[in-house]
Amino acid sequence: METALDTGNTAWLLTSAALVLLMIPGLAFFYGGMVRQKSVLNMLMMVMGALFIVAVLWTFYGYGMAFGVDSAGEGTNSLVGNVSDNIGLTSLITDNPEAGYPAMAFVAFQAMFACITVGLIAGAIADRARFASWMVFAAIWATLVYFPVAHWVWAAGGWIFDLGVIDFAGGTAVHINAGAAALALAIVLGRRVGWPKTPMKPHNLTLVMIGAGLLWFGWFGFNAGSALAANNTSAVVFYNTFIATCTAALGWLIVEKIRDGHATSLGAASGVVAGLVAITPSCSAVTPIGAMIIGVVAGVVCALAVGLKYLFKFDDSLDVVGVHLVGGIIGTLLIGILATDVAPAGVNGLFYGGGLDQLGKQSIGAFAVLGYSLVVALIIGYAIKFTMGFRISEEDEVAGIDLAEHAESAYEFGDSGSGGVFAGMGHAARAEEI
Repeated sequence: METALDTGNTAWLLTSAALVLLMIPGLAFFYGGMVRQKSVLNMLMMVMGALFIVAVLWTFYGYGMAFGVDSAGEGTNSLVGNVSDNIGLTSLITDNPEAGYPAMAFVAFQAMFACITVGLIAGAIADRARFASWMVFAAIWATLVYFPVAHWVWAAGGWIFDLGVIDFAGGTAVHINAGAAALALAIVLGRRVGWPKTPMKPHNLTLVMIGAGLLWFGWFGFNAGSALAANNTSAVVFYNTFIATCTAALGWLIVEKIRDGHATSLGAASGVVAGLVAITPSCSAVTPIGAMIIGVVAGVVCALAVGLKYLFKFDDSLDVVGVHLVGGIIGTLLIGILATDVAPAGVNGLFYGGGLDQLGKQSIGAFAVLGYSLVVALIIGYAIKFTMGFRISEEDEVAGIDLAEHAESAYEFGDSGSGGVFAGMGHAARAEEI
């Protein structure tokens, strides 16, 4: 009934969906600034391409697989939602449930989660993946991994949800899920030409910081929006998200200063993202002090974890594994230690007298998703590699993937392109006019 609609909650949910959408170009800028100049457009395209293809699949069947129910309000089973009654979302257009917001508001909000999760994976294979092959991988992985895992974690009836695992906004379904797939693709595609001996420094740290800022801003929709209401839970989650991010950035910078002698802007941006990742699953389960602890642990551990790729010799180009996989595990497991029943989730962890029960549940959820995503991503990746091919040629990689895959370059210097009002004028005339 129309009277069941809570306009405040609906407005907050739609605003949160828009904030999460903003995170996607923010992620593109964050990743784009970290690659070399000859690869930035390809990285932007991989993140945005994932948005385009996953949104289409979400409309046709993705929402049904993740959250779909039948006419009686029941899902299909513990592994996947009801697809047949939710194809194309037509059945949800006029739905105005007792939850207080239209069904399509929730559909839109969760669509953004699906899109950005797939985009996160792209950072691990910067500089060397064919764009068409990436798009095929994105479509298949979203179908076989993200949509079912979202059902397991968040849908009533999903086996991880029913186990009692707490994942408020995506530590398992988003970050561990994407981080494991990123590791798989780094293995499938192999190392970049010259890695690790050739310096591959970020080409635009200003762009990295802008991207990190957009991610932080949008993340308040990501986390606080997951309360699905403008209420106390969303307020607690909002502040926990803020303070954990600050302590994570400080933790990362302290590690850099001690280890390298310098606190860098790249480290600050990376620390911000590590904190956001770690607090995502735990933001409803801890106090602000608990959030600070989670943040500083994530900042320190992730700053050290990015070096694992050199130890194990896998080329995770932009540290998706070190930040998202490791950060997601930290945030998910620390719920079992730092959760308190005074927080909205209402669960006590080990430090608050809850014993090891919640930690055990969190471990099962985290490592089940990690294993499933890793194995399926390896299978998909190798299937693409041995059929249509996944990696560009060595010559194209050295020359630059932007030109090879998109026939464009990010920066044009000199007189190429349109001169606007100065078109056709000589240099002297231009200077005089200026």
